[in-house]
Amino acid sequence: MTGRSAIEPLSLGRNGRLRIAIVHDWLTGMRGGERTLEVLCQLFPGADLFTLVHVPGSVSPAIERHPLHRSFIQRLPLAGRLYRHYLPLFPTAIEQFDLDGFDLVISASHCAAKSVVAPGRARHLCYCFTPMRYAWDQFDAYFGAARLGGASRAARAVLSHLARWDADTSGRPDRYVAISQHVARRIRRYYNREASVVYPPVDTDFYHPGEQPVEAFCLVVSALVPYKRIDLAIAACGKTRTPLKIVGQGPERARLERLAGPGVELLGAQPDEVVRDLYRRATAVLLPGEEDFGIVPVEAQACGRPVVALAAGGALETVVDGETGILVAESSIEAFAAALDGVSRTTFDPGVIRGRALRFSRERFARQIADCLEQLLDDGGAIEDQPWSSAGTAS
Repeated sequence: MTGRSAIEPLSLGRNGRLRIAIVHDWLTGMRGGERTLEVLCQLFPGADLFTLVHVPGSVSPAIERHPLHRSFIQRLPLAGRLYRHYLPLFPTAIEQFDLDGFDLVISASHCAAKSVVAPGRARHLCYCFTPMRYAWDQFDAYFGAARLGGASRAARAVLSHLARWDADTSGRPDRYVAISQHVARRIRRYYNREASVVYPPVDTDFYHPGEQPVEAFCLVVSALVPYKRIDLAIAACGKTRTPLKIVGQGPERARLERLAGPGVELLGAQPDEVVRDLYRRATAVLLPGEEDFGIVPVEAQACGRPVVALAAGGALETVVDGETGILVAESSIEAFAAALDGVSRTTFDPGVIRGRALRFSRERFARQIADCLEQLLDDGGAIEDQPWSSAGTAS
């Protein structure tokens, strides 16, 4: 978590003295959401940070130097490791945060953070990574009978209640900003709210091509959770006899280790410098699951390497088929294996690939999110839901 480019602090409002609260679901590791949070923390170094659970040392100093407010979940047994088991308590926990005295609330939400209760005079912008997947359209991937057996029925009752709460509290933010057009459509479907789009920040200064020669292996960088479909990457690489390196940790690790053949390495969590080196050396980076945006493929492209991705979700907004990688039409072993063969027969231009990634820089994110916040503060009073014209394009 070192070597990242810095972002200049931002002053908002007429006197620049707003008291700002940033709300994030949990702080247990540096993934895409936490990379975005890191930039928000650099933009607002005086902000207070609220989160359900925090594992000390698991996120960057830029995040951890903020005043941290944790929910009662933090005090429950083994919360740092088993926080997902306390999911039914998240609504109560998030609603108990006391935000009185704050003028601006920024929630960075993929679960419950968007439902925080802001004081009536404060403005609340939700930067939405996604409406919670497991409560809506990906229940089976997380809690289906194939995974939980008979316990799946009880889980469905709990998640149905959580989905109702999620929808009922969707009116709490004054504005939604989505991480992709794909997520903006999900917000419209599940919350009946409009959202503008500001793509998440990628550190294109840190991630850049190196001098290392390309080697004959593919790479996955991902949390090890069901919807990422890393099992599909393992099977496709096995079919084509392509060595595969997997960076990441999560509850799926034991199952993936059982599936892994002799050419598969599960490397666990790795420092940013190691991940950058792997990007630079990989034949291709694989994205076998449907992502809401997908920061990993942009990081890989910033390093000049092509991406093989499922043609769905955020990949349709970040990967240019035939130019920066290959989009795979269906989620099958055969389709991904054919795409891996296609990579070996295609000449990709690293300069062109990197040029596409530069559309998603941290500086561009900071500029666009500042525009959104300034407009929110300038509007005052009741605001009608409508997308901003000033955001939504990567430039």
